[in-house]
Amino acid sequence: MPSLHTIYASTSGNTEHVVDVLFDHIQETHPEFELSKQRAEEADGKDLLQGDVLLLASSTWNYDAVEGYLNMHMRELLEQRAGDIDLAGRPVALVILGDDRYYYTGRGTERFMQFLMSHNGKSCTMPLIVINDPYGQEGKVKEWGDKLVKQLTINS
Repeated sequence: MPSLHTIYASTSGNTEHVVDVLFDHIQETHPEFELSKQRAEEADGKDLLQGDVLLLASSTWNYDAVEGYLNMHMRELLEQRAGDIDLAGRPVALVILGDDRYYYTGRGTERFMQFLMSHNGKSCTMPLIVINDPYGQEGKVKEWGDKLVKQLTINS
């Protein structure tokens, strides 16, 4: 049975909403899939090795007065607690949120890709990039979820 482990960082609830929509859609269309999720602030390096596919989800933030970083909880996980993890070719899917009021609207995507490249991870599908309020963009999330399901089937 294919499994997806999701680690997400959400402080305003927007990223969590996207993850919840995605999970509800996959559970509705593929109830045989095993889905688990975990908040980034509760995760450590070994958690990135759970499931057939890992999903990382975060918004793009201003951090230390600099634009274009991941949410502080995701950044702390990836740079500190999982800083020495080897993903060993592990398939990873990415969800990133952004706000077009900022110059680096969805730069969190770049931060995730840098992490994957430096830790031997393999992107298994194009990232889901949600710009501005995710409420009202559920169709986009579900459509991307259908593509993710194909990768889950291939990688299980």
